[in-house]
Amino acid sequence: MASIDRYNPVTSEIVAELSGIVGEKYVIFGDAEKLQAWSHDEVAEERYAHMPEVAVRPATADEIAAIMQLANREMIAVTPRGAGSGLSGGAVPLAGGIVLLTGRMNKVVEIDLANMMITVEPGVVTNEINDLIRDDGLFYAGYPMSLETCYIGGNVAENAGGGKAVKYGVTGRYVTGLEVVTPTGEIVQLGGKLVKDVTGYNLIGLMVGSEGTLGIFTKITLKLMPLPTANVDLLCLFESAEQAIGAVPKIMTGSGIIPTAIEFMDRSAVRASCEYLNETIPYERAGAMLLITVDGSGAEQVEREYEAIGEMCLEAGAIEVYVADNFTTSERIWKVRRNIGEAYGIVTRYQSSEDLVVPISEIPALVTGMGRIADKYGVQIPCYGHAGDGNMHTRVVMNPDWPVEKWEKTLPVVLKELYELAKSLGGTISGEHGIGHKRKKYLPLVMAEPVIDVMRAIKKAWDPNNILNPGKIFDV
Repeated sequence: MASIDRYNPVTSEIVAELSGIVGEKYVIFGDAEKLQAWSHDEVAEERYAHMPEVAVRPATADEIAAIMQLANREMIAVTPRGAGSGLSGGAVPLAGGIVLLTGRMNKVVEIDLANMMITVEPGVVTNEINDLIRDDGLFYAGYPMSLETCYIGGNVAENAGGGKAVKYGVTGRYVTGLEVVTPTGEIVQLGGKLVKDVTGYNLIGLMVGSEGTLGIFTKITLKLMPLPTANVDLLCLFESAEQAIGAVPKIMTGSGIIPTAIEFMDRSAVRASCEYLNETIPYERAGAMLLITVDGSGAEQVEREYEAIGEMCLEAGAIEVYVADNFTTSERIWKVRRNIGEAYGIVTRYQSSEDLVVPISEIPALVTGMGRIADKYGVQIPCYGHAGDGNMHTRVVMNPDWPVEKWEKTLPVVLKELYELAKSLGGTISGEHGIGHKRKKYLPLVMAEPVIDVMRAIKKAWDPNNILNPGKIFDV
C-alpha cells in the first residue's frame, strides 16, 4: 500500500483552491457519508477500501490539469475514477487525498462518419456509443460485459474486454487517439483519426491498460465497425464441464469459423444466475453450457456458420443445442451470463472475483485444475467466462460453514495456487480486470522483477512525485 505519511493532508485552503478550479458545488469535503461511496469499487472486501479526503468533479481538461498541478505542488495524491465498476481496487484512493470523478465529462465530441471514428469524453457510458451510431449502420466493437454501467474512460484504463473479444478483440484495438492530462498537469495529444501510425513510441498502447497510473484521459477517439446485419446465439447443453470446455478448442481450430463469442458456464454458475433472475432455462439437465454467438453481413452466411458450430457441439457431446435467432430470446440467455457475478454477490460477501487467462488450448486443463484446487481446500470455485479467448472468470466462494478467520487464512493460499496454475499453462493472473491493488502482491508470480523494474521506471518518468493513483499494480 502507498504510504499515506508521504502525502500531505487536504486542508481547508486546498479545498478552497479546488473550489476555485471546478466550482464550489463540485467539491465534496467533510461529508463522510457522501465520500464513502468513492472509497471502494465492486470489490466487496472491506480491506480493499479506503476513504478519500475530498472528491472533485471537473468538467474540462484544463480543470484537471490545474488540479494535477496543485496536487504536485502540495504533494497530495489523486485517484481518477469513472463509474467505479472495476474489480481490482484500481479506483480506490489508497493514500486518501483527492478522488477525481469524471462523470461530468460525458459529451460526445464528434461523430465522424466519413472516417468511421467517434471522439468522446471519458464519462460517456459505453453502451450509449452504440445507441448513437446504430442508425448509421456502425457499432463500437470494444464490448465489456458491464457495458450498461461502465464509462468508456475506465474501459480504456483497464483495456476492458468482454464477450465479443473472440472476434473483435478488446478495447485497445479501437483506440486511435487520446487527449491525456499527465500526472504533472500537462495536456498532451496522442494519435488521432489514424488507422496506422508508427511515428515514435506507441504511447497510446502504453496508456491503454495503465489503470489510471500514467494519465487521465479527457478525450478518446475510437474506431468504429460496420454493424452486422444478422446475429444468432446458440445455447449448448453438455453433460459435463469437461465436455463443454473441451469443445471450445475444437470449435476455434476445426470449424474455419470465428465466432463472435464463446461463453462457458458451469452448472453452479448457471444455477446461481437463474435463481437470481427467476429464470427457467433447463440447467438441471446439464453439467455445463456454452453460449456461442455468430454474426455477419447476411442471414444465409450466419445460418451456415451456426449450423456447422452446432453440429460440432453435438459431435463433442452436447445433449441439446438451442437456437436464439431473435432479440428477446438472445437477451434472455445473455442475461443469465451477464448476471452470474451479481448473483454470487448476494449469496455471500466472502468471495473473490478472478479472471485468469490462458492459451485457448489450455482451457480444459485450467478448468480441471480449478476443480482440484476447490476440492483440496473445501471452497466453491464456480467457473464461467470468455472461453473463446482463454479468459475464464471464477469466484472463489467461502464454505458457508467456515468461520471468517478460516476464510481469511485460506483465500490467499487458494489464490496463489490458482495464479500458479494459470502461469504453468502459459497464462497469467488477469485478462481484463486489471491488477489494481487487489492482485499487486501476486504480480511477481507471473512477471520477472526486471520487467516490473522497467514499468517502475516508466511510472517515475511520467509521475516523478508518484501523485497519480499511487499504490496500484506495483510499489514505487
